[in-house]
Amino acid sequence: MKLVQKIAIRYIRTKLNLLAVVSKRKAAEKALEIFSTPYRKIKKKNPPVFDKAEKLSFKMDGYIIRGFRWNHDTAIQRRKVLILHGFESTVKNFDCYINPLLKKNYEILAFDAPAHGDSSGKYLNLPLYIKTIETVIKKYGPVQSFMAHSFGGMAITHYLEKHKHNSDYRIALIAPATETTTAVNYFFSFLQLNEGIKPEFNKLIEEKAGIKPENISIRRAAKHIKASILWFHDEEDDITPLSDAIKVKDDHHPNIKFVITKGLGHRRIYRDPDVSKQIVEFL
Repeated sequence: MKLVQKIAIRYIRTKLNLLAVVSKRKAAEKALEIFSTPYRKIKKKNPPVFDKAEKLSFKMDGYIIRGFRWNHDTAIQRRKVLILHGFESTVKNFDCYINPLLKKNYEILAFDAPAHGDSSGKYLNLPLYIKTIETVIKKYGPVQSFMAHSFGGMAITHYLEKHKHNSDYRIALIAPATETTTAVNYFFSFLQLNEGIKPEFNKLIEEKAGIKPENISIRRAAKHIKASILWFHDEEDDITPLSDAIKVKDDHHPNIKFVITKGLGHRRIYRDPDVSKQIVEFL
């Protein structure tokens, strides 16, 4: 970690813990704002395959959502794949999937979530990501295949839980954010925040999402999902721990197949040639 980052973290920690002395609610509001803000918005140069895509954009709740489409033809009904990136990422990180999917004659959709990549905004939370998925599908769908990494996995599972679908739907989950409580606990531990802030923090999440943090959970949502799921997770993932995924695995859902890798971590996993090959074959 760079010195500037360490200083910034110390400043945030001190500010929030001092604010908690005055008002735990105010401290929780500020903490949730930080929790929902990408530390860095990645503005990545287009990989060559993205220069060949059709550029798409739409307005949603004051945001401008930008994305890409390949292999679209109104005269041909191709199966569509939607790529969903994680927090502090961009769909441009998934360029290695485009040509293999095109070879299988898929139509491909890929959009940056609010506050990420080429899309506008400052914050991203689950309701906002779900609404982005809803809007993309209404405008450019129907979509029956999804590839989702990290927070994108949390978003697509909670989207499908509330929308009609069947076993013909396919989801490739790559190191998905499985439990919100794990993310919250990690956030509080990393910043060394006063635990007294956490009850108010969790109340705020419930107010915004309409559901308690402990229920914002792929393990819970999986009980209501009929889609076929191929789930990749690495033993050394330090962002979305394998231990959360193992609990879902131990529930023995017949529609979920798990592939446990080693040495790929949280981000290298989706660029691994063997992983990407299995995903393209599955979708």
